[in-house]
Amino acid sequence: MKIYALTEQHDQQIVQKATELLMGQMESIGGEHAYDNILTTLHEVKDPDSNAELFIAEDQGIMVGAAFLNTMYSIRKGGRYVWLNDLYVREDQRNKGIAKKMLLAIIHWAEQHDYKGIELETGINNIATKRLYNSLGFYDVVSKRYGFQF
Repeated sequence: MKIYALTEQHDQQIVQKATELLMGQMESIGGEHAYDNILTTLHEVKDPDSNAELFIAEDQGIMVGAAFLNTMYSIRKGGRYVWLNDLYVREDQRNKGIAKKMLLAIIHWAEQHDYKGIELETGINNIATKRLYNSLGFYDVVSKRYGFQF
């Protein structure tokens, strides 16, 4: 298994494959214009000045998982931290340890780049995912998330 970050050196074919992979996630949660939104976002991620990263898990040349994150600053944390927006593994590839390997790669990457921590959210009833996060040292943060969309 190979896990790597999408960069400006990756060609359109890689971006296309990653977009198709992420469509699997979007189809399960819905979303108007999902394909165009993913494609646009991935092109922005490739920009070296972007504060976003996409990590891709590939097994025998096939993309099997992806993790999308943003890097931010926090006064509370005393510097930069990672917000993990999405962690997705293809349905036919689940329960093989791929998500754990991806999270370990992200933790290692964040530590190597001097980030202060990683935050994410998951559904309160997603027991398996919560168990995975807790097994890697993540802990519950009590909060209520709000959103605003233009």
